Amino acid sequence: MSGNSNIINPIFRKFNNHQLKKILFTLSSRKIKHIVILRIALLIAMLISLPRTLSLFDITKKLIDSFTEVSVKDIMIRFLFLFILSLVSLELNTNFKSIYRQYSLFVRTSLTIAFNTILFLGIVQLFVTVYPLVTGQVLSESEIGFTYFVYFVILMITIFIARILKYQIIHHEDLLENEKLKQQNLQKELTALKNQINPHFLFNSLNSLNSIVRDNKEATMFIKKLSFMYRYILQSGERDVVSLQEELKFLDSYVYLVKSRYRDRFKIDIDIDAEYLEKKVPPLALQLLVENAVKHNEISESNPLQVNIYSKDSDIYVENEMRLRTSFVDSTGNGLMNLDKRYFLLKKQHISISAIENVFRVKLPLN
Repeated sequence: MSGNSNIINPIFRKFNNHQLKKILFTLSSRKIKHIVILRIALLIAMLISLPRTLSLFDITKKLIDSFTEVSVKDIMIRFLFLFILSLVSLELNTNFKSIYRQYSLFVRTSLTIAFNTILFLGIVQLFVTVYPLVTGQVLSESEIGFTYFVYFVILMITIFIARILKYQIIHHEDLLENEKLKQQNLQKELTALKNQINPHFLFNSLNSLNSIVRDNKEATMFIKKLSFMYRYILQSGERDVVSLQEELKFLDSYVYLVKSRYRDRFKIDIDIDAEYLEKKVPPLALQLLVENAVKHNEISESNPLQVNIYSKDSDIYVENEMRLRTSFVDSTGNGLMNLDKRYFLLKKQHISISAIENVFRVKLPLN
């Protein structure tokens, strides 16, 4: 054990020392999507070309002739309102949007359009009302129209900048989350290295035990299922996703072990369309959900545990009636949270968890 620790500690320290450098290098080398670059280029070209476009139709001369006289108060009031519009728009389209992110895309889009419209019209109307009171000059109809145009352009620019900022934050957080997951995996590998058991030794021991109890068919089958499960766990540890068919085969072995303990007090019904069997899921996803049901619910002769696994609309559902144990359950509570993190990192989707009408249900997306 001490020999392993001497090897592991320098490796772990080296990982921590270089983790930040690795993240910064990945950030600096990450490419921006072409559509983002294209939009920025179009925006710059439009802004630079705007004055000459207005001159083409003599709009610039007409506007200058109708503009109010330039003064310190004029500049200050215009600067103040443009600053307020930019500030509120950026806050609205970045931080404020997180308040209603739980709603559907249609609702979020409708609220965003409504809030920006109210902001735009409110700021312009307030400017038109306040400007004469501060400067003593009345805005002409053409200047009011031009004010609407300028403020609309500023609003569009701030919305675009807000989208870029959100895009960068999301990708930065994804990168940090990936690095965090890698660190967790490394810690698990190092822990396993400290306490490693030669897999061949364990398989040989199981085979030896199998030969000892070969006259007991139930014990022999139990050992075979356990051996298969251990082999699957080792092999799937090297893969990010497995087919649903593989996962169901592994689940069959796990269910056998559970039934060996609980007999008729545990029941499971699996109804999954064959068209989904080649879909990919994270390893041990179904087993974790069944184990979670077994761990947290009462299982007795009077209250047997029924777990249902079925497919519906390209999703897999795992559900059970909730009869929580009254005794203490030794659990970290991280199983479902870790499964959700794995799902998002691997498939960019979240699992769905609900507890409605005393039924605990977890939905696993397959797309």
